[in-house]
Amino acid sequence: MPKKRWIELISALLVFLFVYTSISKLLDYSVFSRQLSQSPFITQYSNIIAWALPLGELVIAGLLLVNKTRLQGLYCSFFLLCLFTTYLVAMLRYSPYIPCSCGGVLQHLSWQAHIIFNSAFIIITTIGILLHVKKHL
Repeated sequence: MPKKRWIELISALLVFLFVYTSISKLLDYSVFSRQLSQSPFITQYSNIIAWALPLGELVIAGLLLVNKTRLQGLYCSFFLLCLFTTYLVAMLRYSPYIPCSCGGVLQHLSWQAHIIFNSAFIIITTIGILLHVKKHL
């Protein structure tokens, strides 16, 4: 399969992930917002994050859909996935209480499975970035 097709496939997976998770959060906004407010690390920012995160996920999905902005979308995806995975690891290590603010099917994953899931998407995103950069060399 040519590099371009791999990049498109990876981008499509990320678009699906971010659109699905953002819509899940927005459809159940009150629960998502309440769970964020219970997080010991982000309580004071939970109101901002409750809107910014799903909207940011939709913006990233939009960047991934357009050829001209796809690389920026891949970098943003990488950043967001790394940030969230770091947050999950920190919650597991340092928090006595771990509220789940995930939406949809992902809320049924264990914390360890969620970290593995995110790590797999970080690897996939990294491959997409490398393929995109090599394609333009």
